[in-house]
Amino acid sequence: MRLGFAGTPEFAVAVLQALAQAHRICGVFTQPDRPAGRGQSLHAGAVKTRAIELGLEVHQPTSFKSPETLEQLRGLRLDALVVVAYGLILPPAALAVPRLGCINIHASLLPRWRGAAPIQRALLAGDAKTGITIMRMEAGLDTGPMLASREMDIGAGDTAKSLHDKLAGMGAELIVETLDALQAGRSRPLPQPPDGVTYAEKIHKAEAMIDWGVDADRILRQVRAFNPWPVAETRLNGVQLRIWDAERRAGLDAGPAAAPGTVLAAADDGIDVACGRGILRVLRLQLAGRKPLVAREFIKAQPLHGARFAAA
Repeated sequence: MRLGFAGTPEFAVAVLQALAQAHRICGVFTQPDRPAGRGQSLHAGAVKTRAIELGLEVHQPTSFKSPETLEQLRGLRLDALVVVAYGLILPPAALAVPRLGCINIHASLLPRWRGAAPIQRALLAGDAKTGITIMRMEAGLDTGPMLASREMDIGAGDTAKSLHDKLAGMGAELIVETLDALQAGRSRPLPQPPDGVTYAEKIHKAEAMIDWGVDADRILRQVRAFNPWPVAETRLNGVQLRIWDAERRAGLDAGPAAAPGTVLAAADDGIDVACGRGILRVLRLQLAGRKPLVAREFIKAQPLHGARFAAA
């Protein structure tokens, strides 16, 4: 098939590689390079870097609404445009260009978690399952008819990073199968059910601040959902303290005597912190300006006897 590809971050790279092996990629669309780092020099996204390595033609329009970009898209004579975490809106005029339409890979089981941050929102909500949905794009936000879906369990130790990697691989496999079915005329789009619609709003850094007065399970979901970004955080003596990994102390409760955020114990196997309900054992953490450390190494350099973690 003659395919176009639109994507920008690391999540889309596995899909690009799979499609490049199975079909002909006529053009790759990705967001313009962005300033990053201390010097704010321009940096290419992961998709652009990999596309260049694969010898593919790269386009970086600032918008798909311009006549020039639409004409460029028409000139590729595409069977389909595969879109994965692109980050730019495709107007109806662009969606209508490829012969078989624009096909999107979404990291949730639609209609649950339409929108920008489905992986993090699934973890924050405590969902037991997630998955990949392949849909034909239309003007609405992730509302198009479904071509295929595949689910997976969310493990007790899964973070946004581990789910990201698993779902990227699953999406790469499923899109190749779906395109084969489309090409053979075996694919039958199904409308999304009207029930169960939720929206995965963009993650904001302020959401990463821990309120120790809530349940330990809720805090643990924050830790998992915000690893690797923006990373759940608290304050120790007024200094930012990021929490990268933790677990709940099953069956234990700090009781009313311990104020939320109080360090109950600090040992090699973890730092136990009182929550509004339950106890959270912190396993890996990072003071501002320092590297992340496991609990054993952290307490060697930073005694925590009588310490209390607090919000900003």
